[in-house]
Amino acid sequence: MLETERDVTLRILVEETGLRSGQVRQTVALLEEGATVPFIARYRKEATGELDEVQIRLLQEHLEYYKELNERRRTVLQSIGEQGKLTPELRQKIEAVRHKNELEDLYLPFRPKRRTKASIARERGLEPLAEQLLTARGKGAAAFQLAEPFVHPELEVATVSDALAGAGHILAERIAEDAAARAVVRDLTWRGGLFCSQAVKGKEGAVSKYEMYYDFSEPIRQIPSHRMLAMRRGEKEEVLRLRIAAPEAEILACLGQLFVAAESRFHDLLAVIVADAYQRLLAPSIEVELRLQAKKGADDEAIRVFAENLRHLLLAPPAGSRKVLGVDPGLRTGSKLAAVDATGRFLEHATIYPHAGSGAQIDSARHELLRLVEKHGVEMVAIGNGTAGREMDRFVRLCLKEAGLKTQVVMVSEAGASVYSASDVAREEFPDLDLTVRGAISIARRLQDPLAELVKVDPKSIGVGQYQHDVGQPALKKALDEVVESCVNYVGVDLNTASGALLSFVSGIGGSLAKAIVRRRDGEGAFVRRDQLLEVPRLGRKAYEQAAGFLRIRNGEQPLDNTAVHPERYRLVERMAADLGVSLPVLIARPALLDNIPLERYVGADVGLPTLRDILAELKKPGRDPRETFVATAFRDGVSELGDLREGMSLNGIVTNVAAFGAFVDIGVHQDGLVHVSQLADRFVRDPNEVVKVGQPVQVRVLSVDSERRRIALTMRSGELEKTPELKTGAEKPPAQKKGAKPPSDLAAALEKSGFRVKKGSKS
Repeated sequence: MLETERDVTLRILVEETGLRSGQVRQTVALLEEGATVPFIARYRKEATGELDEVQIRLLQEHLEYYKELNERRRTVLQSIGEQGKLTPELRQKIEAVRHKNELEDLYLPFRPKRRTKASIARERGLEPLAEQLLTARGKGAAAFQLAEPFVHPELEVATVSDALAGAGHILAERIAEDAAARAVVRDLTWRGGLFCSQAVKGKEGAVSKYEMYYDFSEPIRQIPSHRMLAMRRGEKEEVLRLRIAAPEAEILACLGQLFVAAESRFHDLLAVIVADAYQRLLAPSIEVELRLQAKKGADDEAIRVFAENLRHLLLAPPAGSRKVLGVDPGLRTGSKLAAVDATGRFLEHATIYPHAGSGAQIDSARHELLRLVEKHGVEMVAIGNGTAGREMDRFVRLCLKEAGLKTQVVMVSEAGASVYSASDVAREEFPDLDLTVRGAISIARRLQDPLAELVKVDPKSIGVGQYQHDVGQPALKKALDEVVESCVNYVGVDLNTASGALLSFVSGIGGSLAKAIVRRRDGEGAFVRRDQLLEVPRLGRKAYEQAAGFLRIRNGEQPLDNTAVHPERYRLVERMAADLGVSLPVLIARPALLDNIPLERYVGADVGLPTLRDILAELKKPGRDPRETFVATAFRDGVSELGDLREGMSLNGIVTNVAAFGAFVDIGVHQDGLVHVSQLADRFVRDPNEVVKVGQPVQVRVLSVDSERRRIALTMRSGELEKTPELKTGAEKPPAQKKGAKPPSDLAAALEKSGFRVKKGSKS
């Protein structure tokens, strides 16, 4: 039996992924039925052989690639067939192709094209001459003798030289369009080529962040993502000129072996034609291809780093259901305060001016702050870490201490808060509030639940990426949306309190259904059972199947609705309780009973041990948040400005961004410091993500401070602690570095050339 196109695709997927045939077939079937990756990974473990989300997404990407390839293959076959040039041999080659560029190589000679030197030569009747030049062997007529019959002044072939040149153009194009030749040039250029960068004419001595690339080269297959993207940005800004230096001699030798037979009568002439084909046609075409390939590789790595950072940020430990006062600090325009209750519901706002310098205004600010704290029973104060953040932190702590209150104070990243404040989501939530008040509310809610609040902000505005505006935007959006979807479904969502933005990322829901759920909830009250979702307009059985397990209902009619147990397994759990002789609520309330359940008894055709183990694990911790426990990190007292830093000083910090060359750390001085990858640990570190993650509290030491350029070099390696006592308020500050002094060159280069926008007290 002949393999179908789908069978071939599945076979290739098995070969490329290394997964078992059954895993691939059943996972692909689920994806084609519309199941989401989180649902498949969580609730279809028996079908997939316990594949995790990463494996399923990889399989999904491969599947999409081959669907696109197959569609393009059909178009190519049809086009060549309509030209009457589709031979059985060519069809076989096209049907065997696994890569898009190989398919395009085979199609290139048949692709409709504008007039070229070769096509003009064909119109002038020179193709037979080209064939004779290519196939001639041994002794015989000279090239000019073969060309004489093709001289036709009326066809603009006035001389023998014109005829030979035209034949050469035909052969050069044939060589440039040959699939084997393109493969050779592509492979040799990729393996031996250098990616070169030079300053454009007139800017050789200009001071810029691209200086290190004014005369730079590196093997194209080894160049790191951040350097590739930096150079491309420099080219876009017309500061740099980029090219690929290929191993031309090796390439010409290989092309000669392909097209110039050793016994050829016109060996030297054909060698010239091969060189022309490479230099004029092949090299520019392959360079464009490989630059795009290198760019895609750099994009993929940058997107991977961004996605990894975003995942850690979204899964940061939540402070939980506590009453919080959010503070958006400011100087001239004042600081905005916003109180929210334990569910994040907005209560009241105020504006204070504690940094105005007036005693009356400071007293008024103190009074208003304490009034809000006491009136609303505030348990935690969340302060944005932008402009005036450390000053506000000191002011709040002093006020609370003088009032005898033990309210906890926490600095919160406000990256992207201003973007949220001006968004449609914020306007829908708080149409009557000022932008800055919305920002204070967002800061308070970020402390309560980072995930629930950050999903309202475009991930690109959160500031944990590398060159996010230079990479392919569709690929970036797809990757970041997948991360958000994965995190939301991993944690689970409270059906009765979640915003529409949060609900939209739940498996099977999407934006329109999320809005419909919120309208149903607002109009008819809280959900008391999961199956009430089926009453929501346009939410059918398929969407319910995909979503139900990830939605929680606290204190509902069905105890299992507050767990990750899927409704399709409720009867199974009830059977377990009955076999133990207890009710379902008793089974959930007494986790020790679960140890008495023999799981093998409940294995069936559609449920196996993986699902049964998941059910028991969930029953032992119903409704528990899987994220880590919240721990507040306090910055060092007396250190709030760049001038307060000294070499050797030990500090607490929070990782704000991770890049290929190191990690940026907030140490509370309105300027992130860089821990270069070489300073992350006492051992060799290949990938900074092995050591640190966004949002992680760390201890660092100051290596150097460049006050003029506002650069801080930090280390996490072990070493001697600072040798001098801590600076006190009003103590003499260390002298600034001498003008022109620089931190170690690798750190300076990483900071200056990285393309990161390290915050300088900005709001986003």
